[in-house]
Amino acid sequence: MAEYEWQRIARTIEEEIRSGRIPPGGALSSITRLAQTHGVADRTIRRALRDLRERGLIETLPHKGSYVVDVLPPVNEPEDDESVD
Repeated sequence: MAEYEWQRIARTIEEEIRSGRIPPGGALSSITRLAQTHGVADRTIRRALRDLRERGLIETLPHKGSYVVDVLPPVNEPEDDESVD
């Protein structure tokens, strides 16, 4: 299945968070800066950040920006298709 641009960006930011390049409590770049960096519209970045928020990786403070949460949730493992009896 094809990946949307916002999904690719969310995955890239998640990798930066999980690798420690953006540490817990660390600030993400502004929406404008992220849009310039990734060559996409602001709304694409907003969608990627919403996904990261919904998955508990970041929090966004009004008029302050988005920050990595202090304690990261576990990595979502793909579900195994084989059932165990």
